[in-house]
Amino acid sequence: MIEIRNLETFVWVATLTSFRAAAHKLNTTQPAVSQRIASLESSLGVKLLERNARGVKLTTKGLELLEHAKRMLDLKQEMLNAAESPNTITGQVRIGVSETIVQTWLPQFLESVHARYPSVSVELEVETTPVLREQVLSHRLNLAFLLGPLLSPQLENIPICKYPLAWIASPKLGLNNKVSLEQVCEYPIITYSAASAPHHFVRSLITASGIHAPRMYGSASLSVVVRMTLDAIGVAVITPTFLKAELSEGRLCLLNVTASELPELAFTASWAKGPDEHIARALAKLAEKVSGQYH
Repeated sequence: MIEIRNLETFVWVATLTSFRAAAHKLNTTQPAVSQRIASLESSLGVKLLERNARGVKLTTKGLELLEHAKRMLDLKQEMLNAAESPNTITGQVRIGVSETIVQTWLPQFLESVHARYPSVSVELEVETTPVLREQVLSHRLNLAFLLGPLLSPQLENIPICKYPLAWIASPKLGLNNKVSLEQVCEYPIITYSAASAPHHFVRSLITASGIHAPRMYGSASLSVVVRMTLDAIGVAVITPTFLKAELSEGRLCLLNVTASELPELAFTASWAKGPDEHIARALAKLAEKVSGQYH
């Protein structure tokens, strides 16, 4: 008799090309993974995997049966979905989050997860988009909310929200509402981390105007960026979405800089394809709903 657990283990070993990585993903041991694969091969009467110095390789028969195994797991999930019960999604879910999301609708999302899926526990990883992308690809994260979409045949994306970028400064700097790019660049430009797309865009915008070697302070921590801006260390380029209090109280102000329009920050919920992707898809759709209600 073929056990679903053994099929799932086979699919993960084939996907990750590693018994150790599959054991980590399934929260079990390598001997347990080896035993499950041996049991499946015994039930089917064929060799599915071969180990070599480079890792794990599918046999010809293993490659043929992999698609059948995936279809059987899909059918299992369709049956669970048909039950329409929140209890079909259980266990620990690892979610990566860009800090912009932390500063906006993440608390409401976590409340919704708790209400909708009471058997789910969430482990959060707050990181930059490049780091989150690698963690999603390696299946170390079930889901990530990041600047996307991530273009890879191994990944799925759902657009969840867009936020504007803006030039923001402390009134202490004495800048008028309408200023030139040259004027704001008399101060350091404080923005997202050097590896981020917004950082690259702002640097390119400034250098294209003839300002060489601009002073730019990048940080993955938005709280650090906001603190530096409040302290009048420089002019920030971030989204004002989470700065309602600072702007309304006059501690920060928006600048109208005579330069090319800044792009929007487009966030997606992104996850890797695999046997447990139904969990990521369900939570991604929940995030889409919650983010749409954020004001």
